[in-house]
Formats: sequence, C-alpha cells, structure tokens
Amino acid sequence: MIPAGSVFAFLAEHRDVLFPEAMFVDMYPSSDGRPSVPPGELACVVVLQVLHSLSDVETVQHVRCDLRWKAACGLGLNDPAFDPSLLAYFRRRLSRSRRPDRIFDAVREVVAATGVLKNKHRRALDSAVLEDAVATQDTVIQLIAAIRRVIREVPGAGTVAAACCRAHDYADPGKPRIAWSDEQARTLLVDALVTDALQLLGHLPEQNLGPAAADAVGILTLVAGQDIEPADDSDGTDGRWRIARRTAYDRMVSTVAPEARHVHKTRSHQQDGFKAHLAVEPETGLITAISLRPAAGPEHHEAAVALDLLEEEHGPRDVLADSAYSTTVLREKLTAAGHRLLIKPAALKKAVTGGFTLDDFHIDSAAGSVTCPAGHTTDLLPPGGKHQQRKAWFTAKQCTICPLKPRCTTAKGGRVFTWRPHHNLQADARRQATDPAWQADYRRWRPPVERTIAWLVAHGNRHLACRGSIKGERWIHHRAAALNLRRLINLGLDHHNGTWTLTPTTP
Repeated sequence: MIPAGSVFAFLAEHRDVLFPEAMFVDMYPSSDGRPSVPPGELACVVVLQVLHSLSDVETVQHVRCDLRWKAACGLGLNDPAFDPSLLAYFRRRLSRSRRPDRIFDAVREVVAATGVLKNKHRRALDSAVLEDAVATQDTVIQLIAAIRRVIREVPGAGTVAAACCRAHDYADPGKPRIAWSDEQARTLLVDALVTDALQLLGHLPEQNLGPAAADAVGILTLVAGQDIEPADDSDGTDGRWRIARRTAYDRMVSTVAPEARHVHKTRSHQQDGFKAHLAVEPETGLITAISLRPAAGPEHHEAAVALDLLEEEHGPRDVLADSAYSTTVLREKLTAAGHRLLIKPAALKKAVTGGFTLDDFHIDSAAGSVTCPAGHTTDLLPPGGKHQQRKAWFTAKQCTICPLKPRCTTAKGGRVFTWRPHHNLQADARRQATDPAWQADYRRWRPPVERTIAWLVAHGNRHLACRGSIKGERWIHHRAAALNLRRLINLGLDHHNGTWTLTPTTP
C-alpha cells in the first residue's frame, strides 16, 4: 500500500540503519531507564515533519492516523502515537547536545558512503531570505516589551521600576491608553518610555547577572538607542527624546526574536528575518552545507559565510556564486586554498552612463602612473588613508580639450581616478569573466542552485516554522537532511550487505 521509492517506504525498511539507537545514547545519560519513545522513531518523525511542513499537532495526527507514517516509524496499526510536546522535548535535547545536527550528519554520511559526490568538484553557493515567525514591532512596543523583560528577569528591577517608571503600567499586557492619532500624545509617550528605560538601566543594583538577565539588559539598552535621538532644541523640548528620523543599521525588529533583521533582496521588496546560506553540488542538487544567519551585518554577509560553507571540503573545488560573493577577501582566501573561482564579478560603476570604467584606464602601479583612454598620463600618488587608496588627478586642461570627456566625466575640472589595493585582483576577475569557456561553465552550473533553493522554501517554508536563530538553525538542518534523503532515494538509494549504494531505476 506504500508507494515504492517513497521516503515512507525507505524509512520503513532502513530506519534502524539510518538512525540506530547508538546514535542517540549521549542524549539520554540517565540510568533510570530508557525513553518511552525510541529516539530513532522520533528522528524519523522529525524528518517527515519538515519534509511535509507540518506543525507538531499535525505531525502527531499523521503518526496516529496515516498508515504510511506508521510503517515509516515502525508503529502498529492501533498505536496511539505520543503527545505533541514530545517533539519539542526531543528537539530541545538535540539542540543542547554535543552534536545538535546529527540527523543532517547521518544523511551526509550516507551521501559519502554512496560515493555520489565522488569526482563532483563543483560547489554552488547562494542564499535565500527566510521570513521570521514573529511580527515586526514598532519602537513603542519594543520599549515596553524590553522594560517588561528586565523587570521579569533581573533581580531587584521590579523595585526600581516601581520607583522610577511612570510612563506606563508595565504589568498591564495591553498598549498604553492614548489617542494614537494625536501626534503630540505619541511624542510625549515616546519621550516618557525612553526616560523610563534610561532610569531603569541607571538604577539597577550592581550584581552578577545570569544569561537571561544579561540578555534582557542588553536588549533594553539596544532598543533605547537604535531608534531614538534627542529632540531638536529649536522646538523648545530640550532634554526630551523622539523617534529618530532614520533607520539604524543592523536594526533589531523584534524583542521576541532579537536576531531577526531587515533585509532587502531588491529595492522595492523588504523582508524581516534571516538568510539561509547553502552550498550545493549542482549536478545532483545535494546540499553539502547549510547555515541560518541574521539577514544583516558584515559578519553575516554572503562572502563572510562562504568560507564556513566550504570548510569541510577536501581538495580543490570549482566555486560558483553570484556577485554578492565577489569580495577581495573571499577571492584571496579561496584562491590560496586552491579553488577555481567562477564567481561573477561585481559590475563597475560608470561616472557617465554608457561611458568609461576603471578598466578602460591603463594602470602601472609599479611606475606610479595612470593613462586615460585618450592617452593622457598622470602620476599615481602614494597610498594614504585608512584604506591605503592611491589617487590620480587629470588636470582641467587635459580634460577640457579632450574629445572623450563626455564619455569620461561630468566634473568641471579634471577626472579623479581612485586606485584601491584590490584593484588588480578584481580587474583580473573581470577579465576572466569575459572568457567564453568561463561563461559556459558559469551558465551551466550556477543556475541549478536555484532549483535546490526552490525545494528548500517550497510548501510555505519561505516562513520559518520557529522563532529565533538557534531553533531556526536546527530546523534548517533537518529540512536539508530530509531533502537530501529524498533526493538520494530518487537517485536509487538502497542498503545491501551493510553498504549504502545507488541503483538508478529504469524510467
């Protein structure tokens, strides 16, 4: 009754080999007895849950009523399954263990045992925005929530709040009772809430704080500063506070999920949440590495995460990626590691639309000179400044009479040429990208990563099923494990005589 070649049929036959009991021994160190539900059974349920994008309650309902799920998990026809809270309990034990991604690692070991990636030397890198599971909070809601959290988590904060905080009754779960359409009332409320926050932070008793209390204080400090600025002195409100007329870089969007951030994939499309970064073998579509990071911040940029995705690769690889990965630091490190780079270089900005770029100038950094497209030569000054840039000025006399000026610059004087230390490396990458063989490889092997991302976010998984980066990291690894397992089964995965093999099926 279960279709052959399905994930259900595979788990029904091979679940004990894929998720053996010894794999979870360290998660249950108590000598009082064994868990009532075997962890291998729960691992199968988690794989099926993330594969079909179900909640805990829906998952248990399927385990209880669906014959396919019962067979996959080794349950009897009349087995009543278990309480949905057991899934949360199991995931929490996984997260706190020494190997929180052991389900993903187990499938990755199967991938290695089959040899499906042998001689597959390409890795395509990309990222996808995943929206957080919480609502974006405005400044007022963030301030109130952060103050409440400090009162709840920090010893002695309740006494301080009772003496200093007057803007709102923080024991009241509702919003402040003001006329929200009245701009002056909103301004006064913001000022009062910021004053409460600063008073609370300034009068907390000196003490050693635990992790929860320290996080609460840190979040309140951040919220009280990221969206707030002193009110303009000219309006007679000296010493007051207002919502800033700008958006703070790396702004926290919710106190419930402090790691979530604003992100723009395009100028017109803004989202709040995280980015999933993944490395894919483009021929098979298998995910070799994956990670969930905040959507903003230099340490979470695509180029910064790329090295982590390739950390466990042995031997040189052809690394394919779009221009988001075209940073000097990443290029230098990947080249030093012996990889071949098929990373699309970032486009050069043109001073004049359709005009010349830096690549149209001849640069002799050793001789310290720059020659423009018209043949004028000027000196390249010694490096200076924080970024060790070198500048060259073409005189107004040279540029004014030059017939190519309309394609070069709109400046009334001469053009200013800026040379950066990484110019030669990026220029070489741009020249390499014009090679027809390079372009053919890029066009053939870079797009398949989009197919894997489509699998990742299908069935509503563009929205995270859980809150926060820790739970999200576990979820995305489980999702990747389930997708890899399904892909292997489609490629003919089987187990014979203790060995994982791929036996392609005849169409």
